[in-house]
Amino acid sequence: MAKASTLTPATVYLYIPNIIGYMRILMNCCAFAICFTDKMLFSILYFVSFVCDALDGWFARKFNQVSTFGAVLDMVTDRISTACLLVILSQVYRPGLLFLSLLTLDIGSHWLQMYSSFLAGKTSHKDVKDSSSWLFRTYYGNRKFMAYCCICCEVLYILLFLLAENQTENLTDVLINSAKKSGLYFSLLSLLLFGWATKQLVNLIQMKTAADICVHYDIAKQQ
Repeated sequence: MAKASTLTPATVYLYIPNIIGYMRILMNCCAFAICFTDKMLFSILYFVSFVCDALDGWFARKFNQVSTFGAVLDMVTDRISTACLLVILSQVYRPGLLFLSLLTLDIGSHWLQMYSSFLAGKTSHKDVKDSSSWLFRTYYGNRKFMAYCCICCEVLYILLFLLAENQTENLTDVLINSAKKSGLYFSLLSLLLFGWATKQLVNLIQMKTAADICVHYDIAKQQ
């Protein structure tokens, strides 16, 4: 007779990677609570939470504690964290609509990707081996490349927040003035902007690809 599973809901909730996820949520709550009173501490807490995003995945694989709940918790935490930072940036920079548009693209593309993966019967939204886009396949198939793009996005947003001295900053002026400070600043911004732009392109491809899957699913149901 097969041995009955000893897993309980409490066991899954208390998986090490999920506990790290709860800690990330707590750090982000503390970070955003002080974002306008202590920008440096906010940046440290936010970045540490972001780094923990890689740790929870490592612990999940290391201790065989991969779970659907953990994957959803991880993505929701990522999206909400980035969304909150983009909302803040939309209030301190002009044009603020740019950051709100990035927020919409980020959440919309990931939500569509998750839902389309479910419709396609896949166990992970990162399973894009059948995609016709080499960039999309490379992004989800190469951990280092994906990490580079994600790090560039988050570090760029944190840097922009730290550079903002007023609540009506012009984004273009801040970027140009920062790039003029030194060659190091210029190189850093160039590196960050390239990774950021690549991730936005991936988000666009992701949204279109996922939307196509949903549409084809509807067509198949009618046939």
